[in-house]
Amino acid sequence: MQHHSEYRPPTLAVDLVVFRLRAGVLEVLLMQRRNEPFVGEWALPGGYNAQGETTMEALSRVARTKVGMDIQADLGFVEQLYTFDTTARDPRGHAVSVVYLGCGCGLDDLAEGDNPHEFRSVDELPPLAFDHGEIVRYARERLASKMSYSTAVYGLLPKEFTLSQVQSAYEAVRGRPMDKRNFRKKLLSLGVIHETGGLWREGAHRPAKLYVFNSRTLQEFDAGM
Repeated sequence: MQHHSEYRPPTLAVDLVVFRLRAGVLEVLLMQRRNEPFVGEWALPGGYNAQGETTMEALSRVARTKVGMDIQADLGFVEQLYTFDTTARDPRGHAVSVVYLGCGCGLDDLAEGDNPHEFRSVDELPPLAFDHGEIVRYARERLASKMSYSTAVYGLLPKEFTLSQVQSAYEAVRGRPMDKRNFRKKLLSLGVIHETGGLWREGAHRPAKLYVFNSRTLQEFDAGM
């Protein structure tokens, strides 16, 4: 039997998966590690959860200092994704990571932060440190699932958007094309968006109607997308 004095708690960490859309491509925010292990390699923004901090407080601090992100201002929504606790995931010892998923639109100006960072296509990722490649794949699957029964896609879209932009977001997350007519019919039948009366004009294309979500908070619906 192990004595209480020999008990060593695992390290508690937080990591952040941030998705955005750029030209119809789903991208994830990565930072370059400055320290061992995996120095110089790409990873999700993350760090230790200090004593006295909630995981969300730690996440906000890590995102601000390492990649110059204000979670509340920059992300359409953010929520706790999963707790990864495989004992061998960190070569320094047993580390438990509480991972959050966030989606943002217009994340172009993240110039601050202590670590070099950039967005990369989720379909063309470099080898990632720790188990972060697995985490990104899980986060994409979870987001795709969430978008099938809720308005989670709003986190990837501007406040006003076209139906084509919504479809492009669904296709990027799911990684496959969708029938235009069926998609629009289904989306409009849910009653979660409405026309603004404005039009989107781009080049020589026919102007497209602009829509907004009825609510900028997460709404669930019964019929699946």
